[in-house]
Amino acid sequence: MHSLALAADDEGGFAPPTISETHLPEIFPWMAEWGSGFGKNMLMVVLAVLAIWWFFSFAIRKQALVPSRLQFVAEGGYAFARNTLGRDILGEKHFKPWVPFLFTVFFFVLFNNLFGAIPFLQMPTFSHAGSAYAIAAIIWVTWIFMGFKLHGGRFLKLMTVPSGVPKWLLPLLIPIEFLSNFLIRPLTHSLRIMAVMLAGHIIVMLAGSGAEFLIAQQEGIGNASLGVLILLGSIPLYFLEIIMMVLQAFVFALLTAIYIQGSIEADAH
Repeated sequence: MHSLALAADDEGGFAPPTISETHLPEIFPWMAEWGSGFGKNMLMVVLAVLAIWWFFSFAIRKQALVPSRLQFVAEGGYAFARNTLGRDILGEKHFKPWVPFLFTVFFFVLFNNLFGAIPFLQMPTFSHAGSAYAIAAIIWVTWIFMGFKLHGGRFLKLMTVPSGVPKWLLPLLIPIEFLSNFLIRPLTHSLRIMAVMLAGHIIVMLAGSGAEFLIAQQEGIGNASLGVLILLGSIPLYFLEIIMMVLQAFVFALLTAIYIQGSIEADAH
């Protein structure tokens, strides 16, 4: 794709944005030989932590019995994490210790996703595979740790040996269950959010660069009109992307709760 874009650019045609252009160069490339350093992606992570801390601290600073609109939103967000992600998934008996964790996961992913809809920032953090792998790895380690803590060595058997299955099928099913639960699960958990965020980011870039190219043409009003239509058409795409950002944060946190519930009640399956 990149070679085609370069060829089109050399011929004076439209050069579509490439995946490599979705992320800016590192701000502090302290490991330049590895192509790594402190970049915009890491900056977004830090900003998300600060933004979450500021928003909820500011919203509940008065703790009024009759809440303001901002306090109502903050309390509603906490209630969503507590009830929908915690109590409804983990159950009345187990959910309370996990509410802070699920609350953090949901709002951390949500704020990082919504950065893609904010002008000048305009980059969802989890459109970068490294960020998605990192947070999915945290969830995976938590799931594994809780499973072995609660069930000991039996957890490995509970996750790989389906109950009620004929013994002659076990040599086939055990490797499949192991791959599904211990390897494929964290990959799908991360790639789902990364793919959706990256796709939405590229669509917005493509619409913007295409409209700019058409409007800048000096070949009549037709191209400029088409460019304006693309800009107008990108408005509903923009709001659709916001919906997907919120939905993906919910799906990621929901799966996190389901995985934790699976480790807690693994012997019940």
